Amino acid sequence: QVQLVESGGGLVQAGGSLRLSCAASGRTGSLYGMGWFRQAPGKEREFVAGISWSWSGNNIRYADPAKGRFTISRDSAKNAVFLQMNSLKPDDTADYSCYADQFGNRYWGQGTQVTVSS
Repeated sequence: QVQLVESGGGLVQAGGSLRLSCAASGRTGSLYGMGWFRQAPGKEREFVAGISWSWSGNNIRYADPAKGRFTISRDSAKNAVFLQMNSLKPDDTADYSCYADQFGNRYWGQGTQVTVSS
């Protein structure tokens, strides 16, 4: 099993920044991808950003709303992934959940709330 713990959410004004962190623990061997989804009240969960890795390097993807504003990065030594969010908008308000992929399974964290005030 893999456990994920997110941190870094909070309340920020529009235009501000937040940095989310997600640390994986437990049986973290053979992880091959981590990233973030978010879910706003009354809306479906949506993909935000993800990073996958292999012997050939990293592959990073962003959803359109995140492009140019959010940056995902990884600390392989700490089994951690980060999401730097800049130029935040009220539409970014959501519960942000971290995921990790291993052996075809996807694990989820509990989520961290991000609230952007106008």
